[in-house]
Amino acid sequence: MKDIVKRNNIRDVDMLERIISYVTANIGSTFSSTAISRYLKSEGRSVSAETVLNYIKACTDAFLFYQVKRQDLQGKKILTVNEKYYVADHGVREAVFGGNMKDINLVLENIVYMELLRRGYTVTVGKVSGKEIDFVCEDQGNKLYVQVSYLLASKDTIQREFGVFSGVRDNFPKYVVTLDEFDMSRDGIKHRNIRDFLLAEEWT
Repeated sequence: MKDIVKRNNIRDVDMLERIISYVTANIGSTFSSTAISRYLKSEGRSVSAETVLNYIKACTDAFLFYQVKRQDLQGKKILTVNEKYYVADHGVREAVFGGNMKDINLVLENIVYMELLRRGYTVTVGKVSGKEIDFVCEDQGNKLYVQVSYLLASKDTIQREFGVFSGVRDNFPKYVVTLDEFDMSRDGIKHRNIRDFLLAEEWT
């Protein structure tokens, strides 16, 4: 925090802390700088969307957060609004927000994202046919799709998590990653326990 403040000559440290708190509370969720600006206004702090963007950029430059753009898989273009953010260290999120166990689904997403990044993938959020794929991962022409969920505890959840791939018309590997121990792979989509997924030497 001190490094971010010093390097960017930030005068309103309280505003920076509030923005950090908002982002860490909403990892894995799409939101805009305008949404944060509105939220802070409701908290009695007025700040422009541009200032919010500048503060977030300072945090991403310091590798506190990672920004993940959304990609329209049908139009094959990167979207410029409503990105997702993931935190570099869950300990930071626990210290700032204190809700890791409550938001286990988002934390699992964050863990998978960091492993994808560690293995050298360029990662975006996929948008196709009105549905959202958690991670579209590319590396030197190879592609991988990953959907992360806590547990496949009902037919509706199974349909939702596997169904996000229905609009994807290529043959690259597609995974649903959860804490379930039982393999529920179907329709060419691979289901993996998160432990096995993270420890796999390669994903094919």
